[in-house]
Amino acid sequence: MKLLEGKTAIVTGAARGIGKSIAMRFAQEGCNVAFTDLVINEAAEETQKELEAMGVKAKGYASDASNFEDTQKVVAEIAKDFDSIDILINNAGITKDTLLMRMTEDQWDAVINVNLKSVFNFTKAVQPTMLRQRSGSIVNMSSVVGVSGNAGQANYAASKAGMIGFTKSVAKELGSRGIRSNAIAPGFIITEMTGQLPDDVKKEWEGKIPLKRGGTPEDVANICVFLGSDLSAYVSGQTIHVCGGMNM
Repeated sequence: MKLLEGKTAIVTGAARGIGKSIAMRFAQEGCNVAFTDLVINEAAEETQKELEAMGVKAKGYASDASNFEDTQKVVAEIAKDFDSIDILINNAGITKDTLLMRMTEDQWDAVINVNLKSVFNFTKAVQPTMLRQRSGSIVNMSSVVGVSGNAGQANYAASKAGMIGFTKSVAKELGSRGIRSNAIAPGFIITEMTGQLPDDVKKEWEGKIPLKRGGTPEDVANICVFLGSDLSAYVSGQTIHVCGGMNM
């Protein structure tokens, strides 16, 4: 029996990186996947084909996760195309790193809007469907930086810390209706973005990690499977660190 058989998940920001890994891993477990990204380009179309090849229903949607009306529209479309919305993975995110003294208002606003407001937008949009079903699992992609802060990332850290407070509040509000809300705090994960770092920087990072390696997108996707499935039926309001022991 596959762990997510017959369920439908929305994964935001899933054309590549961690989001794509989550979508692929979900499909392996029998989950139908609606995924969103800013544009549905060739990479996104390729992702859709790869998902469909696993025998599940899959569709990509162009969506600006930071735009409230746009999100309402896309979730209504997804609800029409799929029978249910059982899992929401709020994964859309950007960075605009710089020291606070150099940070512009635009750099602050862009990161807060894409990383934090998108979580409000999508959670609010799926809430009526999940309330009707009296079930659902919401998973918010935070970061170890949201727990411990990081120089040069005040905007990113604030957005990821905000997600954790939001996650706990939603868990308290919706728990009585069978809806769970949890956050994941990934540490140093090797993706296209971190792959561009110089080798000495990567080595320095790995030296700080008890497991002595960077994480993979699959390491994060596996925890999403756990939180999306009935294996975690009694887990809500939690932040699970996927960081090789870097944050304890």
